[in-house]
Amino acid sequence: MTIERVPKKHYPKAELGRRGMALGLDFLVIWLISSFLGNSNLGIQVVQIFVFAIAWIVLRVLVVYNNQGQSLGRWAFDLKILEVEEGQVVGRIPTLLALLKREAIAGVGAICVAIALGNIRANPTAILLVIPLAIDCGIAFNDTQLRQALHDRYSGTIIVSSRRGYSLDIKVKRLVENLRRNVRR
Repeated sequence: MTIERVPKKHYPKAELGRRGMALGLDFLVIWLISSFLGNSNLGIQVVQIFVFAIAWIVLRVLVVYNNQGQSLGRWAFDLKILEVEEGQVVGRIPTLLALLKREAIAGVGAICVAIALGNIRANPTAILLVIPLAIDCGIAFNDTQLRQALHDRYSGTIIVSSRRGYSLDIKVKRLVENLRRNVRR
């Protein structure tokens, strides 16, 4: 009787562009929900920020925890979140606490971006509020091995490609190719 090594399952790392589009879709949905509760006054709106934070937790933590590691944006772009232990991808969805840690960091950056977008006309220097999210996500560019952002490293998670989803990016590429072919004719 010999012992055979079972090869570890390979999880393809997600492309940074697809990750950015998934984050952007989640942000857009949450920002639109919170914008309906804002008023026309400029400045920081406490109610709007509170609604944004609650919607962020619901969409990016509770939905992910109950939907096989996918938020709306990750589902649209065929991505999912998994745990990482000692530099190795574990094939399970992160715990609720790990998701809360992860999304607390990413959520603060997203709230800063939402405040910047709401105040950019009155105060152009509000664009500087994008810096925290840019630093957080920019760390993934330097991590060539796992492509983890700062919030991923802190919470022990990774975003990988999935077979489960809508494949929005692929469908948009096909649509653009068909439009180009029809225009050339």
